Amino acid sequence: MNKTAVLFGGGGFIGSYLAVELLKNNLVDEVLLADMSFQEYQWPRELHKLRSEGRVATVTFDVRRKEDFTYLTVKPEIIVNLAAVHREPGHAEHEYYDTNIPGAENICEWAEQVSCSNIIFTSSIAVYGANDSANPEPKTEQTPTKPNSPYGISKLKAEEIHKAWQEKNSERKLLIVRPGVIFGAGENGNVTRMLKALKRGYFVFAGNKDTAKAGGYVKELCRSMVWMWQRQLQNNSAQELYNFTVEPTPTVGQYVTAINKVLGKPSRTINLPYGLLMFGAQVIQRLSSIVGRTAGINPARIRKLRRSNYIVAEVLQKAGYKYHYDLDSAMRDWQNERPQDWN
Repeated sequence: MNKTAVLFGGGGFIGSYLAVELLKNNLVDEVLLADMSFQEYQWPRELHKLRSEGRVATVTFDVRRKEDFTYLTVKPEIIVNLAAVHREPGHAEHEYYDTNIPGAENICEWAEQVSCSNIIFTSSIAVYGANDSANPEPKTEQTPTKPNSPYGISKLKAEEIHKAWQEKNSERKLLIVRPGVIFGAGENGNVTRMLKALKRGYFVFAGNKDTAKAGGYVKELCRSMVWMWQRQLQNNSAQELYNFTVEPTPTVGQYVTAINKVLGKPSRTINLPYGLLMFGAQVIQRLSSIVGRTAGINPARIRKLRRSNYIVAEVLQKAGYKYHYDLDSAMRDWQNERPQDWN
C-alpha cells in the first residue's frame, strides 16, 4: 500500500517545498496538497516534475469546514498542518482565531478518525511574544510563551490542541516547529520586499540595522522538519518541539549584505529614526484610507520591522542537525531556483 502525506495548507510557499523534501527522500510515495488555493506558478521546479509523475495531487479544501473532511478518502502516513492565517499585519483580529484554532481542531479530529499517528504542526516564534528591547535576551524552546498578538495567541492555542490529540494515545507522534521569518522563491513577504528595494538601489532601515530577525531558508526549514521527524520516529519520542532559524540569528543588516552579494552591486542604505518612520507611515495610512486603498507601509509594519526576534534553535543544535545553507548560500540558491526574482 502506498504511503501518503496530507499537507493541509500545502498549496503555498512552505508546503510546496516540503512536498518535494518528503518525496525526494522516499519517505512517502504520494503527497496530497489540501488548500483553498494553489500558487502553482510559484512552485519549485521539482514539484512540477513530481506532479507530472503522478506523485502529487491537489484538492481544494477549507480546514474550517468539517464537511470538507468527509470527502477525503485517503488514510495518510503523516499529516502536516500548515494551514493558517498568518500575515501580520494584514488581517482583522478575529480571522486568526477563526481559522487557526478551528482548523487545528478539525485536523486533529480527522487524524483520529483515520487512525493517523503522525502530525507535524508549523507554529511560530510569535508564541514567545514581540520584544521591543534594544538588547533582548535570546529565546530558546525553554523560554516561557507570552504571545501578545492575535496571531501568536492563536498559534499557541493550536499547539495545545495538537498536544491534547497526541496525549490521548501513546502511539501517536507530534512534532511542532516554531519558525522565524522564512524566505525563498515564492515567499512574497518581508525578505522579498527587501530584495525588491535593493534591486532598485536602496533600502531604509527602521531605526537599527542590527535588529535581530530570526529566520531561515525555506529549503533548510523543510530539511529540518523531515530530519527531526525521522529522528523522532527512531527515538520513539511522543512529542518534539523546536525553534527554527539560521545560526547565529541574523540581523537585518546581514540580510541586506547577503542579498547585495548575490546582486553583485552596492545598494544605498538609509538609517532613518524610528519616530520619523512612524510619522511617515501614519501619514501614508491616512492618505490611503481617504482614497480607499490599502497602504503598503503602515505603523503596524514599521513596529514589526523594529522589533527584535532573537531566537535560538537550541534543540536543533543539541540534536546534531547540520545546516546545509547559511544566509549567503541560501540567497544564491534562491537566485538559481528563480532567476527572475533577482533580475
